[in-house]
Amino acid sequence: MREFGLIGYPLSHSFSKGFFAEKFAKENIDNAQYDNYPIESIEQFKGLWEQHPSLEGINITIPHKKSVIPFLDFPSSVVKSINACNCIRKYNGKFYGYNTDVIGFEKSLVPFLQPHHNKALILGTGGAAAAVAWVLNKLAIEFKYVSRNANEAGILNYESLNTSIIQLHTLIINTSPVGMYPNVNEAPVLDYSAIGNAHHLYDLIYNPSETLFLQKGKEQGATIQNGLEMLHLQAEASWEIWNSEKPLEQ
Repeated sequence: MREFGLIGYPLSHSFSKGFFAEKFAKENIDNAQYDNYPIESIEQFKGLWEQHPSLEGINITIPHKKSVIPFLDFPSSVVKSINACNCIRKYNGKFYGYNTDVIGFEKSLVPFLQPHHNKALILGTGGAAAAVAWVLNKLAIEFKYVSRNANEAGILNYESLNTSIIQLHTLIINTSPVGMYPNVNEAPVLDYSAIGNAHHLYDLIYNPSETLFLQKGKEQGATIQNGLEMLHLQAEASWEIWNSEKPLEQ
């Protein structure tokens, strides 16, 4: 039996296990299983592989996307660039690290882009924000980070987001957990009246399927999308990585 899985802590609301169980059933893949491995400390990483010698690949979620990198023998160029890894393949006893978030985000975003979506605001500055920034750089879309605290590196705070800034940045991407279940009545503090039908709002949150951030944008005529398709695409990218003849480049 081929083994795959997810590490992180906690994993009570994991998307991946259900996704792969459904995928394996639908595609009649009966020689593979996908399990959750809730490890609180990354120091348990090596022991996990010793306990599960048939383990071929894993996904990584919070809080280990950065702390797992020292265990990689071959981190991809993307992993090196954004300092975050969410997919590992074990090949000939070596660990190859990838970031499939960038694949999922790019493939899900591109169909919504219009020529005027040339400036973006990234709400949040964590690991997901780094993946988003990498894709925007690739697509030649200018962006600014927004956080609770501004700094000299050019990060804006929410208080500084006046009407003209919001009108100018027609792509707004929420990478923060604000509005995630169960805090469904919360939304990033923006002047939503400055949003119009030229805007596209993307929330990496998928539970609820329509956050208050997206609701407020839709009311102003913006196009909207949540993070569910990105999750599906990054999971499929992981499966491709684990099943390629040789480790893929990224």
